[in-house]
Amino acid sequence: MAETRLIQSRYRLLDLIGRGGMGEVWRARDESLGRQVAVKCLKPMGPQHDQDFTRILRERFRREARVAAALQHRGVTVVHDFGEHEGVLYLVMELLDGRNLSQLLEDNEQHPLPVDDVVDIAEQVADALGYTHQQGIVHRDLKPANIMRLADGTVKICDFGIARLGHDISVTSRLTGVGIAMGTPHYMSPEQISGGQIDHRSDLYSLGCVLYEIATGAPPFDLDDAWGVLVGHRDTQPEPLRSHRAELPGFFDRVVLELLAKTPEQRPADAGDLRRRIAVGRTGEQPHLEPTGRVLLAPPVPVERPGGHAGPGRLPGWTRGMTSGIKATGTTSPGLAPPDHSAGLTGEWTTGEWTTGTGPRTGTGSAPPAGAERPTPSPELLAILASRHSAGLNLGRLGHWDEAGAVHRAVAAEREHALGPDHPDTLSSRYEVGFTLSRTGRAADALREFGRVAQGRERTLGPDHAETLAARQEVAYVLGQLGRHFEAHQVYAAVLASRERSMGPDHPDTLRCRHNLAFNLSRLGRLEDSYRMARDVAAARSRLLGATHPDTLVTRYEVGYTLGRLGRWTEALQTYREVVQVRSHVLGADHPDTLAARYEVGISLGRLGRSTEALELYRVLVEDRTRVSGPADPETLRARHGLGVNLGRLARWEEALAESREVCATRERVLGADHRDTLVSRREVAVGLGWLGRWAEALTAYRQVAEVRTRLLGADHPDALASRNDEAHCLEQLGRGTEAVELYRQVAALRQQRGIASS
Repeated sequence: MAETRLIQSRYRLLDLIGRGGMGEVWRARDESLGRQVAVKCLKPMGPQHDQDFTRILRERFRREARVAAALQHRGVTVVHDFGEHEGVLYLVMELLDGRNLSQLLEDNEQHPLPVDDVVDIAEQVADALGYTHQQGIVHRDLKPANIMRLADGTVKICDFGIARLGHDISVTSRLTGVGIAMGTPHYMSPEQISGGQIDHRSDLYSLGCVLYEIATGAPPFDLDDAWGVLVGHRDTQPEPLRSHRAELPGFFDRVVLELLAKTPEQRPADAGDLRRRIAVGRTGEQPHLEPTGRVLLAPPVPVERPGGHAGPGRLPGWTRGMTSGIKATGTTSPGLAPPDHSAGLTGEWTTGEWTTGTGPRTGTGSAPPAGAERPTPSPELLAILASRHSAGLNLGRLGHWDEAGAVHRAVAAEREHALGPDHPDTLSSRYEVGFTLSRTGRAADALREFGRVAQGRERTLGPDHAETLAARQEVAYVLGQLGRHFEAHQVYAAVLASRERSMGPDHPDTLRCRHNLAFNLSRLGRLEDSYRMARDVAAARSRLLGATHPDTLVTRYEVGYTLGRLGRWTEALQTYREVVQVRSHVLGADHPDTLAARYEVGISLGRLGRSTEALELYRVLVEDRTRVSGPADPETLRARHGLGVNLGRLARWEEALAESREVCATRERVLGADHRDTLVSRREVAVGLGWLGRWAEALTAYRQVAEVRTRLLGADHPDALASRNDEAHCLEQLGRGTEAVELYRQVAALRQQRGIASS
């Protein structure tokens, strides 16, 4: 596009003034209006880029244009136009004469800005944020590079690329799966780090980080690795600004520390409140502070490092591999904004077979033979692959497993060519490929992928390395998905012994392995062993992580499940209710884990013969599931299935049959005719027909279930045998005793053969 120098016969590109991870920014002339503008162009993606990643970037670019074009405020960059020209998306903005705050710090040789400038910037940004928040827009990536100070002193907020519209969360959540959109670690709020609910107060926290940096010369948690930075945001109180720079006014020190409160409730209520505090402070008056606006300073909490033994709990899985990003005091060239990559490579690395070359060559083709010199991949390629790897992680975190898998497969192939098959980053991508396969029902493919990763990591890192054990643990998990629980047990037991030897019995990863082993024991029918192990893990997690920690609650949930299988339904009910109560308080009443535990409370009530209570519980749960996830969501349908079952237990069979038929039809449409949940619903339809004396119709439904289960699971699978038994019972009710007896004999023979094979 740069060759034509003219877009849509109107915008003539003149000079390249910036280049970032998504595209370029040009100084241009609007030929129609005779004014100079800035044109932001999304880089065209070639065929070597996977299409899912490209599509998401383009959709996000369009969203940035729509969001920014709707904003009209002196403190927000004005967007004049946007569109597509010859396959390239572009955004036309006002041309700003000034420097962003990151560049101002660099111009000042990393020294903090003058006090008056800092306070003025704070007041202007608060005013602009107040406006954007009133429009229902949260920026979510506020940092020095996104705040411009113009030559006349005006301050403007730029780049709404990952902004969230409050009324359109679902669309934006999907778009922000792109890794470079996660925000920059030095300026992320604790709730953004933990994956919690984000509102306007997250922007206030990020602004506090920006103000801390321009006032003192360094961000509040100025560490080189992402783990330390993120844990700092989450667990460590920042030092007062005046301990770094005594000349700062006391009111400003207080205001910034209030912005940096760990919970949104402790921060100023909104940007308008913040602006008033700054204005009052500048006049020398004492503002009235609400109790929640105070921050009690405490001694810094030790920052946990990867592999450390002490410190706060683990960060979310999406933080794996993050670099600390670009902070304002970096050493980049002024005027060229570098891309923010939220995932990094492991650094220089070679195998025992290949040596790292010195040339900047890249390309495609087969890998060098053993002993040959491997060309050094360009930093640009490595950075692109890092961002795309992170994009895949975030797509998975948002539940878009198919898209995540496509991204990881493409990155794995390119990393294998550029770095080698056993490079840690190649294996990391392969690991994520396996993870997405296991989450999309392709367990056999996932098993092969995880096995390959485990072997590669064992060769390069050793059998007891944490990454090797993680891959082997996933091998066990997938074996369990495939119903190969005895093999899974052997792998889990070996991994557990290695984890206890290398990490200790109370390490979080050791406890996670013990939890999985307990789960697998229950699938082997060793219910007492499973119960004891799950109970012990729950106690250990409660002691180490706290009784309300999500990991503790997951294991207590498993304790409840095993109690139910042991027939100890009163204890199971009590356990599930306790989990519901804590999850409601910690995660919220509408969190999926809370709703899942409420479902199990209903199961327990039904098993105890308290179907009236169970029915009422499921009615409310169906309403909540429908409101949160929609009427066709699998979990909504599961709650409706429970409602139908309890209608039947109360002998309300006409209602039960109607409910079962509706659920079955919806499951068939959403999940497919052969899905196990669809088959469960079809069987429930047959049960209802039988109780209403409509045995001929029931027989048809039972046979459909039996045929599908036999085809998919095998004739001797317990579920297939149970279906054949249902079919025989139905024949018996129809007076077709000879056929029934023959089918009973076939089922008995298959069960005997299965028992011999198992022994």
